[in-house]
Amino acid sequence: MHQALYRKWRPRTFADVIGQSHITQTLQKQVAEGRTSHAYLFTGTRGTGKTTCAKILAKAVNCESPVNGDPCCKCPSCLGIESGTLLDVLELDAASNNGVDQVRALRDEAIYAPANVRTRVYIVDEVHMLSIAAFNALLKILEEPPAHLMFILATTELHKVPATILSRCQRFSFKRIQPPDIQARLEHVAFQEKIDLKSDGAELLSRLSDGALRDALSLLDQCAASGGTIDAAAVLDTLGLAGNLQTAQMMEHVLNRDVESALLLLDQLYSGGKDVGAILSELSTLTRDLLLRRTAPKGCTALLSGGYDKATLDRLGKDVPSTRFLYLTATLQKTAADLYYSANRRTDAEICLLRLCDESLSGDLTGLNARMQRLEESISRGAVVRAAAEEAPLRSVRSSPVKTTEAPPMHEERPPLPEEPPLPEEYGERVFDIPDEPPAPPQNIPQRETAVPAAAPAPASRPAIRTVPATAPTAAAPADLPGDWWRALAESCKGRLSPMYRVFLDKCTGVMENGHLLIYAPDEITLSRIDNDRVRGILSEEAARAVGSPMGILLRVGERPKKDPKQNLQNLLDFASKHDNIEIK
Repeated sequence: MHQALYRKWRPRTFADVIGQSHITQTLQKQVAEGRTSHAYLFTGTRGTGKTTCAKILAKAVNCESPVNGDPCCKCPSCLGIESGTLLDVLELDAASNNGVDQVRALRDEAIYAPANVRTRVYIVDEVHMLSIAAFNALLKILEEPPAHLMFILATTELHKVPATILSRCQRFSFKRIQPPDIQARLEHVAFQEKIDLKSDGAELLSRLSDGALRDALSLLDQCAASGGTIDAAAVLDTLGLAGNLQTAQMMEHVLNRDVESALLLLDQLYSGGKDVGAILSELSTLTRDLLLRRTAPKGCTALLSGGYDKATLDRLGKDVPSTRFLYLTATLQKTAADLYYSANRRTDAEICLLRLCDESLSGDLTGLNARMQRLEESISRGAVVRAAAEEAPLRSVRSSPVKTTEAPPMHEERPPLPEEPPLPEEYGERVFDIPDEPPAPPQNIPQRETAVPAAAPAPASRPAIRTVPATAPTAAAPADLPGDWWRALAESCKGRLSPMYRVFLDKCTGVMENGHLLIYAPDEITLSRIDNDRVRGILSEEAARAVGSPMGILLRVGERPKKDPKQNLQNLLDFASKHDNIEIK
């Protein structure tokens, strides 16, 4: 009958234990010097050697001819303990013997001297499964045991063991075994068993075992049963991990923002019977590997999941910032946690893919941050610098002073434009055509205007930015309207603009003067964000709707100027001159 590899190649001495030298050397020295304790507590993850070291220690303290603290594995005591025929060395499973009655029976039996060996040893595996009453029953004998008694407790969940038990034991923490050590052990076992194991296959098995040598030997045993050469491809095929290729393909669609391909692949996997929760979990694992390789490229080898080869990780992680992987991880983790309460798991998975491909659908400032990140990356690659060089002629025209002789003073009257024919009454509002030629800017506006004169040429790479003029004769609009009219105007524009423009529009202030809407931006960045045809057109339409007449748009950097008392007095006199019944004293 075939014996499993992890049982056949279980270490028999302390020297055979892999990756736990900090523990085996201490135990070996204690046995050699006769300074062993009456109670030990071994902690650590599965497959790291806790039960194996407990059995080796039990053989060492009872061996008739030990060698430097190691058991000889030849005397009747060693052979009896290995075969399990000696009743004085008993291995218990606390998961099935966790009641207080079983512990009391063990305690009553432990007081008797052993029959065939020097020391009676009780190995209690998964001791954290004992009940509180069982722990209390075990407490007294742990505190004052007979001279012939030794307890070796093992657990994978140390936090569940009461402090009163911990304080009475010598604690040894078993570490995860490093992949290079596991790979070397697998190659040694494969050579002895005449298994054709390739180096890439052994490396993949060592990473898939997650630090547990027992798991690695079990995986090797499974792959060897299929026969033939065991390389990385054979391991993936035998263990059913070929689906990782589809997960990598899904991640590639997400990183390329290809929503259609990602949804089609999800539908293909879902139709094939794969659970959407498992799909998101595998995506999360892959994202974690990519994030680790991006943030810690030198020391992350031992931290990777092991399901993906180096070439795939290099291809997927190329030119992707860490912030993108952090966003993907957070979104996947949140969606996976919410799937338990979901009414339609497939719909939630599809929404998750949409958000992974487009950050602006997250409903917060993540989309804006992503756009800013892409802009910074473009600047670092020089793309924005080249675009700025192409816009140099346009910027020179925008920054050049506007000659006052080209525009009439503000107080001079302009020739009236032809009147428009009235529209039918059922339309409820007027529609104005925007001519191609903008009006000359007013004289009292500072030299830094963003409106481009009609004669200035614009490069082909960007449409010319021009002021939207009025097409009908309008009287000079007052500088202030009743109430907070600018905020009302900005709020009316927000429903037609993306969130990015709303944020920058809130930083601006506005004033109406001579049929124009003057918008003051606090800095150059804000000005550049709202200085485009879309924002200008929406502002012009909303301003015209607010005052009932077409409005031109002018942009400036700085604070809104304060009112001049003399100008206010002149406005008051002009108002009184138009009304005979008002007398100014």
